[in-house]
Amino acid sequence: MGWVAASPLAAQAQEIPDNLDGPINVHEFEAVSKRKLNRLAYDFIAGGVEDEKTLRANIAAYEHVYLVPRVMRDVSQVDTSQTLYGQTLPSPILIAPTGGKNLVIPNADEIVGQAAVKTKTVMISGGGAERLLRNGEPLNWWTNVIGFRTKAIAQSFAKRTEDSGCKVITITVDNQYQSNRDRNNRNRFDYGYMQSGVPKPGDPPLPPRKPAKPAMWDPHTPSMTWEQIEWVKSACKLPVVIKCIMAPEDAELAVQRGADGIVVSNHGGRQLDGVLATLDALPDVVQAVGGRVPVLMDGGIRRGNDILKAIALGAKAVLVGRAPLWGLGAFGQPGVERVLEMLAAEFKLALALAGCKNLAEANNPRLVRRLYRVG
Repeated sequence: MGWVAASPLAAQAQEIPDNLDGPINVHEFEAVSKRKLNRLAYDFIAGGVEDEKTLRANIAAYEHVYLVPRVMRDVSQVDTSQTLYGQTLPSPILIAPTGGKNLVIPNADEIVGQAAVKTKTVMISGGGAERLLRNGEPLNWWTNVIGFRTKAIAQSFAKRTEDSGCKVITITVDNQYQSNRDRNNRNRFDYGYMQSGVPKPGDPPLPPRKPAKPAMWDPHTPSMTWEQIEWVKSACKLPVVIKCIMAPEDAELAVQRGADGIVVSNHGGRQLDGVLATLDALPDVVQAVGGRVPVLMDGGIRRGNDILKAIALGAKAVLVGRAPLWGLGAFGQPGVERVLEMLAAEFKLALALAGCKNLAEANNPRLVRRLYRVG
């Protein structure tokens, strides 16, 4: 089977100049990154789970939601700032937590963190980037974890994280077991590569490959319950955000148990296949939360107007995961900065052309219509 491009524009890879100003959108950054990365690394980042239905659905959902712009409004001044947890952010774009950055480049968390500092973007990551805080860099860092085995571990982590300068603790809650990712299985992917990286052209060859690994019950955090929120909050004053909520019933439970925010997410289509697209799940979660805590979302965002659609449907902000990694794979730190700046500029333009001068005006479901066209 051939290598399937994640975007129709990826087929133009050979036509895109190999310099920072060459790619003109996220799709083209992906194309350049794919051209440069080892296949193991590209497939790990681009791929989803099993048949990748949810991976495709996350992107396709934006094609079924259409904007209904308003006109004759003064948009000579457009403000894209958003306030979250007492912080005023220049835009509602945050860097999502993503595993396997070192597959792209060594010390990738620090490099992406430097790009976050330069662009004044929140970076959510499990570790690595906090070293920038120790060095005095003004990184706006939210940590991400996949849960804790015991209350004592949770409390120790929360206190240590708060002392390090972290602003928010995000708990990803859908990672009970390692998922069954066909691309990784086909490539005989060794998860040790996530720390060591994979060889680049000219490097020594890979060690002998392991046999293809079928779906296995490889536990991560199978015993997680809602009490994890209380464990963390009992040891620190940081907001606790629960990531990978899809069901409105779970959103309600999260708020009841003390969550300070929710991220509507299906893990980028990387955990359970056949799950609803995040943009389609967003309105019901927003309704269930009822404005009690901020609702954020991720999944499939490739353009500024994708962000506008999410804001219209109730998201306070969005997380982008693969897009910054395509910038990283293409041109390192400058590529990450360029992708973030590009998305922010596209969003600002989309906001203005929709007749909205700020996010409060864009947070209006009448700004969009959902239409499913056949043929």
